[in-house]
Amino acid sequence: MALVEKQFRALYGALFIIFILFGTSMTIIGATLPKILSDFNWSYTTAGAVIAAGAIGYFLSTYTAGFLVSIIGPRLTIMLGLVLEIVGLFLFAATPSPLANLLLYLGIGIGQGCIELTVNWSTLRMDRTANGRAMNLMHGAFAVGAFAGPFVIGLLIGANLSWTLIYRFISLLFVGVFVVLFFMPFSALGKDEGHGTHGSRRDLYAHPAYWLGFLALLFYVGVELGVSNWIAEYFVTVFKAPLSTGSFMVSLFWLGLLIGRFGVPVVYHGERRERVLMIMAVLMSASVISLSIFGFIGSGSSVIPVASVFSFLAGLGCSIVYPIVVTIVGSAFPRSQSEAVAFSAMGGGLGAFVFPFLMSYISGTWGIRFGFTTYAFFSVVVVLVSLALVRVTKGKKA
Repeated sequence: MALVEKQFRALYGALFIIFILFGTSMTIIGATLPKILSDFNWSYTTAGAVIAAGAIGYFLSTYTAGFLVSIIGPRLTIMLGLVLEIVGLFLFAATPSPLANLLLYLGIGIGQGCIELTVNWSTLRMDRTANGRAMNLMHGAFAVGAFAGPFVIGLLIGANLSWTLIYRFISLLFVGVFVVLFFMPFSALGKDEGHGTHGSRRDLYAHPAYWLGFLALLFYVGVELGVSNWIAEYFVTVFKAPLSTGSFMVSLFWLGLLIGRFGVPVVYHGERRERVLMIMAVLMSASVISLSIFGFIGSGSSVIPVASVFSFLAGLGCSIVYPIVVTIVGSAFPRSQSEAVAFSAMGGGLGAFVFPFLMSYISGTWGIRFGFTTYAFFSVVVVLVSLALVRVTKGKKA
């Protein structure tokens, strides 16, 4: 069975390419973090504030974009996000000024929220079967970009070239897809019925899935982006790995995520998406906990290979959580998908905002080992909330 109908294939392909670039834009700051800290002489607190600024923009725009999709349409919503990405990435890290980079990353975050919500909503509308395969594969595109960006950065650092080149290059690629969107059939996706009436809102608010989707993505995105943004510095500081190895750990994490997001839709064609969600969430949590434990018991070349395996497994476990949670929430609210998914995505944005502050504070006060342990704890919370979401959505729609 085809992932999407023939009329949507070009649109799905265009959004797939956008999500590749989107994935790169979300993760390259983590891969370049050791160089940013050393070249710009930033503290953990300063770096955390810049990362949090992007999370604020992402947090604010994800929910707002849900309304924009129904008011101005998905085409204009995603194009607005692309403009902010193009400008922000082209200028980011052109100066060591914390304020300038904070404002630029704020704009990048706003653009990312518009892009993510529009792509998620559009994919749900194209997926008539609601089995989650189209969403899983779309988020596989995100993992491609998330893997490729840090990998290229590692090559740039190894070749003694400027790590800022990746930001400029991604900005220019976004220009190309911006033009392509003028010709895509967004109108064929239709419109949501929700947003307008008090009754539809009561249905949303009364359904536990509305809130559990928010909580699941709040903790999940906090863990996923937290591990991605800090794992390079974690390996360099705790395991005494070279800078290039630290950057490659980000790629290894996203390689696991990439394999999961492409592999599951290809290998598994069943309907038991909830069981897949729980298996992968447990794998994610166990791997992050293991990385945290290794940070306390050893360092050096003997530990790095084993810790690298857990970096990969953490990414593999992360691979299915976000797309299946979004699919479950979208299926639970067929008449108000954009608002329900936007609220869940806003939870992810809040997690991306809060966790950098938490991580930078704990790392600055007690060390990065204890900072990383917070991600291990919240990975367990992801498992528990996902289990609750699965239970309340069995045969229940709003």
